[in-house]
This record gives sequence, C-alpha cells and structure tokens, in this order.
Amino acid sequence: MSGAWLRSNGINRAGNLLIPNENYCKFEEWLMPILDTCLNEQKQKGFRWTPSKLINRLGKEINDKNSICYWAWRNNIPIYCPALTDGSLGDMLYFHSMKNQMDGLIIDIVEDLCHINSMAVMSFKSGVIILGGGVVKHHINNANLMRNGSDYTVYVNTGQEFDGSDSGAEPDEAVSWGKVKSDAKTVKVNADATLVFPLIVARTFARVIEERNIKECEK
Repeated sequence: MSGAWLRSNGINRAGNLLIPNENYCKFEEWLMPILDTCLNEQKQKGFRWTPSKLINRLGKEINDKNSICYWAWRNNIPIYCPALTDGSLGDMLYFHSMKNQMDGLIIDIVEDLCHINSMAVMSFKSGVIILGGGVVKHHINNANLMRNGSDYTVYVNTGQEFDGSDSGAEPDEAVSWGKVKSDAKTVKVNADATLVFPLIVARTFARVIEERNIKECEK
C-alpha cells in the first residue's frame, strides 16, 4: 500500500498499524471535554499538571478494562511520557490551547523528570526493558545515570548501530556513559517490539502469575 493511496483514502500508517482519520475525530470528541475540566482545575484550584498526571486522568476517564492506562490509574502506577506532545495527543493540546486563546493547560515536564530520576536513584536494584528507541530509550537510560547505571537492561528494537543513532546504540555504549553498569546483565533483541514483547511477557511474567494462581487454587 502506497502512502499516496492511504492518504487519499483517509488512512494513516504507523509502522504495521493502519489508523483511519475517523479515529482521530472520535478521539477529539472524547478528549476535549476532559481537557476543559483539567483547565478549570488548573485555573480554579491551582493544580499543576504533568504528563503523568494527565495520563492518569485519561486512564480514569477511559473506563475501559482493556486499557493499560486504565489499570495504571486503578493501581496508582505513574506512566511517564516526556514526549507527550509528539503525536495526536499533542495535536489536541494545541487545538485546545488555541481555542482558549493560548491560555490553555500548562504541563510541567520537569516535575516528572525529577520523579523518574529520583525513582532510579532510590532503587536498590534497577532493571529496564526498553521497547523501541528515541526519547523513551534515552530518558530511561539517563535516569539510571543518576544511580551509576542499571543492573539489568533489555533492549527490543530494530535500530542499527552503524548510523550513530540513539535508537541503534548497543547496551555497551550506555555502559560508557554510566547509564548501564559495567557488570550489568544486558541483552539486545533485534526485532519488532510489537511482535516480540507479547511473547516475552507470555513466557515470563504471565507464566509466573499463572503458576502462582494454580498453586493458590490447589491449596
């Protein structure tokens, strides 16, 4: 499928995903009232929003048990997103800000930066699983720099080292920065994370939980 054909048919491609334009219309209809409420809380209560706080609110509002954000909200697990504005959510924040004459939501990314870095610093052991590359990969590794490196590191991406990109960098490069400890257990899986990570979860975390549930049922 060519990009021109997809464009003429109102379909956007993100890697191996196809997303029709109407999805973004539905997203806007759902999101804008939530942003209005968030803005009112900012103006009336002085509430300071961060990417993780906004994602937490969206997890609450989505009310869908199939959503990772929903379960993160239910269990009070923060989801940090330093590149929150890079995508359709950023587009909606722009539209919302323009609608409010540039007097819209103010989102503090530094507060989240302090939280994720402090989380790394205070950790007795640090293990990271990084899917893909770019901002996410660098942000997580940089947080571990604050504690002289992670103890366990797993990369899953298709980036190649020869082009000098952050995405393609091997774990050993992060060792040189102190983002991964020199004696850390590391591995890079050269594969599409959307295909491989579900298999990793099924073979590890999900398997452990299933075995634990079976033992509890046998008691």
